[in-house]
Amino acid sequence: MHEGLKKALRYRWFVLWILAVQYLLVYFHRVAPAVIAPELINTFEISGTALGVLASAYFYSYGIMQIPVGILSDRWGPRKVIMLSSFIAALGSISFGLSPSFSVAIISRVFVGIGVSALFVAAMRILANWFKGVELAKVSGVLMAMGGLGWLMATTPLALMSQAFGWRESFIAAGVFSLIPAACSWFILADTPAKKGLPNITEIPGSSENTNMNIIKDLKMILREKHFWAIAIWFIFRGGALFGFFGLWAGPYLIETYHLSQYSAGNILSMIAFAMILLSPVLGHMSDKTLSSRKKILVWTSVLNCLCWFVMLTFFEQLSTEWLYVIFFVMGITISSVGTIAIVATKELFPPEIAGTSMGTMNVFPFIGGIIFQPLFGYILDKTGKIQGVYPPSAYKSMILLLFVISLLALISIMFSKETIKRT
Repeated sequence: MHEGLKKALRYRWFVLWILAVQYLLVYFHRVAPAVIAPELINTFEISGTALGVLASAYFYSYGIMQIPVGILSDRWGPRKVIMLSSFIAALGSISFGLSPSFSVAIISRVFVGIGVSALFVAAMRILANWFKGVELAKVSGVLMAMGGLGWLMATTPLALMSQAFGWRESFIAAGVFSLIPAACSWFILADTPAKKGLPNITEIPGSSENTNMNIIKDLKMILREKHFWAIAIWFIFRGGALFGFFGLWAGPYLIETYHLSQYSAGNILSMIAFAMILLSPVLGHMSDKTLSSRKKILVWTSVLNCLCWFVMLTFFEQLSTEWLYVIFFVMGITISSVGTIAIVATKELFPPEIAGTSMGTMNVFPFIGGIIFQPLFGYILDKTGKIQGVYPPSAYKSMILLLFVISLLALISIMFSKETIKRT
């Protein structure tokens, strides 16, 4: 093997881990407010509804930015996008810690959302130039695993840090830490091996200056692809379950239906993060090598997901704590870990020149699911009403029934997708 190619193959792992560390911060900021919710309510003297507004500020700005960051990654270059967005996220976190008022805290969360919004799409755009197509699901699994680690860091470690130093100091420290990988991006990252003076590992599309500048035409190409919509609809339902249930109502469900302590419920919820950490790279390897298929992974994990909801519905209030651990771990695999494979499949539907735009457009849909189903689940609970200050099990059973139905709809949708992996 040519010495230059060997060097490129070694160097790409530095590229991957710089991106992976930054992706850890995406999930950290995504779930962190839930852990320090009491402190935020006391500090800003706000209601639970206002706290929901503060937490969701991240999701709205993150979702809105997906198409723009995809376009910028294709036109301006993903390395520049990552550097700029990482500094915005770091400053947003520091500002959040220093916020003198509730309104400033919301604006800070918006900037955090804008900053971290670019990391996944732009990272995948870079990795597509450093890793071959049959390796992409595996390396995207590494990103998702690091996201799971970020989720874990935003639970007990953040709670302990907040107790020891205060929630403000914790977010300031997170912002300062974020500046380190952001600075490393300047010195280490490169859009392609050629920009580091190394031979290309994959076939690199034309430079961003030479690509088609007709953004509307690119978006039309993406939105007219029927197989794009098969994945997009699947993502809406997956996002609804991930953000609407596991990101908001799963804790109260475990506490009020199974009468678990907050600590025990937190441990069960952590299975989602552990599944991301342990199984995301495994699913990626299975997709790239073992099965050489994107569709098989997406379909069979969807079948397994339906089975999980069916078990939760059929044995409602009867599941042991051990079974809840198992089911939530499997849910983490079938709802969260598998998401990167769907993004890779989206990229493979279109020409390389619009990879960022296609992935960014697709990445909007999980957040649409969260925006739709978070209030819908709340409406279902409110329609039943509280009894002695808590929602009765019957209210949660209606929610689980809806989650089972949307898991079936997700399965039907993904079955209409097509196989995208190119076997070489």
